[in-house]
Amino acid sequence: MKVFKFGGASVKDAPSVRNMAQIIKANLNQPLVVIVSAMGKTTNAFERLLDATMQEEDPTEALAAITSFHEQIIYDLGLSSNEELQADIENIYEELENALNKFSSTMGYDYVYDQSVSCGELLSTKIIAAYLAKEGIANTWLDARKVLKTDNTHRQAKVDWGASQAMIRSQVNPMLESGIVISQGFIGSNAKFNTTTLGREGSDFTGAIFATSLNATSLTIWKDVPGVLNADPKKFEKTTLYKQLPYKEAAEMTYYGASVIHPKTIKPLAQKGIPLYVKSFETPEDEGTIIEECQVPNLAPAIIHKDKQTVISFKISDFSFINEHHIHMIFDHVKRLNLSINLMQNSAITFTICMDDDPKRREQLRTALMEEFSIYYNEGLEMITVKNYNQATIDELMIDKQIIIEQRSRNNFQMVYKKLLSDEVKK
Repeated sequence: MKVFKFGGASVKDAPSVRNMAQIIKANLNQPLVVIVSAMGKTTNAFERLLDATMQEEDPTEALAAITSFHEQIIYDLGLSSNEELQADIENIYEELENALNKFSSTMGYDYVYDQSVSCGELLSTKIIAAYLAKEGIANTWLDARKVLKTDNTHRQAKVDWGASQAMIRSQVNPMLESGIVISQGFIGSNAKFNTTTLGREGSDFTGAIFATSLNATSLTIWKDVPGVLNADPKKFEKTTLYKQLPYKEAAEMTYYGASVIHPKTIKPLAQKGIPLYVKSFETPEDEGTIIEECQVPNLAPAIIHKDKQTVISFKISDFSFINEHHIHMIFDHVKRLNLSINLMQNSAITFTICMDDDPKRREQLRTALMEEFSIYYNEGLEMITVKNYNQATIDELMIDKQIIIEQRSRNNFQMVYKKLLSDEVKK
């Protein structure tokens, strides 16, 4: 059997859903599980709705944007008269309302985020399941929260692999006897059946969880790009398509921030030897990229860009040296605040980290450590990592940039920088 994962861009409107249905129709020769994200930019819309609720602002406009968006797709797909679908949609909006009404200082933002933003995936999959049935594609809708079990860490939940694999096998295999299975990416539930989420863009990871639990022959992620490219085509003019990638290379690319695949996706697939295909939903007949256990000589340098970076330096103020005790102290608070370090560097009296900008948690980190260190930070920076670099690539990337941090290893080059303004370049 196969597992397909369709992201938000692949189901952003009615024509996209129809295109998805055609891809599914062409792959009904064996059992199929389809994992689907929220439609288009719906997750952003749900986040705006939650923010309005938090700020005690009128949420009517934010909610109307969500409802009208989905209503238009339902109408365009010819599903407006589907009474069962309408009842399901009403139940999801009732679930959303109940979640937003629970917001309080005791429940906290992360908890309510998971209960409310997860409704985007529920809406998406209910609509798609109804449309596929209308098109004669037998399917069963599965609430991922009933089978994908996690701990209590809201917005970054850790998977309970034993429980999840057992429940996915026991529930999905019987469903596949009567057609394909449609389920949600990104969401799960804890032991108390409260909704949890796997982190932004976590639907890829969901696909890997289902694929490994069911011993699938492959996982295919359908994207708006022809496969895995060596750089983001939205940020770099010249890109190269990788037709084949080893698991290790792909995993390292995601670790450094490559956005084409969620970072946690590769490991479970590699452990079971399940190939991952990354293909274009716009040209599904093209081969795309296959990620598997292999060796590929002379790989093109992979260029990974991350914006909104902050560099924080912790300086010893008593003329002693940075030691393991100081680094452990910093790491302890980084872990407590659930922050991720993208790069680190130390000198005799200073330890420096680069991380995704998060003003609230950055301030919490500073407050926790201000008695031990003099703390300085630079925000509004960008970061580039080049895997399998060559000097010509580095020279080209350094043009018009003020380098804040630069690091090289045998295979990787990293730099944190600030873009120079045009008048600064002239000087």
